Formats: sequence, C-alpha cells, structure tokens
Amino acid sequence: MNRENTFFISLMAFCVNLLFGSFTFAANSEEIKEGETLYNQNCVFCHQPDAIGKPGFAPSLSNPELLSISSDKYLMSTIRDGRKGTAMAPYAHLNRDGISAIVTYLRSHETLPNRSAAVEAQRAAQGDPRKGELWFRDICATCHGIKGDGYLAGGSGSAIGKIGFLSKASDGFIRETIKNGRSNTRMLPFSGPDGLADLSETEIEDIISYMRTLGK
Repeated sequence: MNRENTFFISLMAFCVNLLFGSFTFAANSEEIKEGETLYNQNCVFCHQPDAIGKPGFAPSLSNPELLSISSDKYLMSTIRDGRKGTAMAPYAHLNRDGISAIVTYLRSHETLPNRSAAVEAQRAAQGDPRKGELWFRDICATCHGIKGDGYLAGGSGSAIGKIGFLSKASDGFIRETIKNGRSNTRMLPFSGPDGLADLSETEIEDIISYMRTLGK
C-alpha cells in the first residue's frame, strides 16, 4: 500500500471517529437532559436537587463512591422495583428508556472510575453470621436500626436489612461500602487505620453474612 492510500485511509478513519464521536456525545447529552427532566419530575422531592440526598430521609444518588461501584443493572432495577417496606416506590411506569435516561443523568455526576464490573465479580461473603450479628448491633444498628430497617425505624442510615436492597446489592457492593464508606455522607469507612472501627476482613465478612439472614 503506497503512502497516499495510507494517508487517505487514516483520514477517513479520523472523519468517521469524529462524526460518530460527535453523534454519541450529542445523543448522551440529549439523554442526560431527558434524564434530568424525569428526575426532577419523579425523584427530586426525596433525593433533592442534583441528587445530593437528605440525611435521615433519602440517600445521595450522586455520591461518587456509590456511582463508582453501582452497575447500571443495580440502579435501573432499584428505580424500576423500588424498595418494598420503605418510602422508595417503584417507577416501572417510566419504562426502560425513561429509567435508563435517569441513570444516564446520575452518571453525569461521576467523578471516579466505574469499578462496578470488578465489584460485582467479587466472591460471595464467607463469614459467621452469629459473630456478624454482634458487630452489626454494635456498629451498624446505630444508624441503620437493629434489623436494618433504616429511616422508618428512626435511623439516619438507609434500610440495608430489607429484601429490596439485599436482593439487588452484591456482596462485593456491600463489602466495598463498609470498607470505604461514602464521602460527604454519614456512611464513614470502617476499614483500615482511618476507618471508624478498623474492621478486619473477617469481621466484614461476618457482617455481610449476617445481613444476608435479614433478607430471608
């Protein structure tokens, strides 16, 4: 292949990438706008403008750590099905396209790399639920309630003991949340020297194993 042909092919490839890259950006921008509109019509009353949430009432949906470990499937299924036994109603009537647009809008707040695939692939917890119950009651129940009932039980944390959460959150999702917490929220990290309780890997596994018994 001569130099002229090589240059022509490279130029065509550049133009195609530029064209479709611009198209994708425009499409995403339109979906973000649609998602923001739907969010403001359906979600803003609880989760507040810009999805920052309200302590003791509704969690932040624009939190960087949350978005980093949440898969689209987790977010979409939560919006679609709601959280039974909590104030989070199902929004299946928005249909897949509407729910997807809201997720795209939430994703527009991302500031951290998306690690959801790796988090979802983490192994299932292998702990002792009897020990986990002790840790849960001593540490987690302060905010989330004795049985993980969350806000409705007067706690400042969400309902992590309800089937609506436990049926959608992977053990990796729970593990990463306990370890790293969520910045600018009351959910502090519980692992490492800067952790609120410096829980060991084994103790975190025990807590997750106990939480799984709450959803049964």
